[in-house]
Amino acid sequence: MPSAETPAIPPALFLFSLFYGGMVCIAGVLGNKLIALGPLTVEGGIFAFLLLVITSSAVAELYGQRIATRLVRFGFVPLIGSVLLIQLLLRIPAAPAMTADPASTERLAAYTVILSQGARMMLAGFVSYGLSQSLNVTIFSWLKGREGARLLWLRAGAASIASQIVDTLLFVTISFYGVFPIAGIMVGQMIAKVVLSAVLVPPLIYLMVALGRRLDGAR
Repeated sequence: MPSAETPAIPPALFLFSLFYGGMVCIAGVLGNKLIALGPLTVEGGIFAFLLLVITSSAVAELYGQRIATRLVRFGFVPLIGSVLLIQLLLRIPAAPAMTADPASTERLAAYTVILSQGARMMLAGFVSYGLSQSLNVTIFSWLKGREGARLLWLRAGAASIASQIVDTLLFVTISFYGVFPIAGIMVGQMIAKVVLSAVLVPPLIYLMVALGRRLDGAR
């Protein structure tokens, strides 16, 4: 049993940490589908990354920059664990049932295509995740230091836009530079992320902060 000196983890922080770890793992899988948002084509993982930004900002608002930064760093644990497990499973031979008929073979091929990533894209994912999420927490906390508790929507939106632009620059450049022209991809991704950050982040950050305060007993 924990001793009387063991610090209790606030309920909201525990829940947000679980949610954050799940979004870190699923973002790469969702990114295998390109979706159409009006005239723009973006990868589906954008929504998971926005939720990561919102969650880390909410943690910074409720518990401070130090805790939010630790959340981002600990996010590498499920990320690396999921990557290693996927690589292991891809190298283990499939059961005979997976190659017994054309339908099973198609499912195996789809599984392999969706979960396979080159070393370059994995590196891009690690670098862009770590730097962009850390930047989000830093900008959000810096703005809070200037504005205090006011303008939560503006702080969260501005930090999200800046971090998402950096995420796009890093991921696209590391993944595809020298393979094919990347300017068009960057522009489309940046426009989509800026618009989504401006539209989705402000209301969702208020909802998440309110939920956190309710779970923690109305701070």
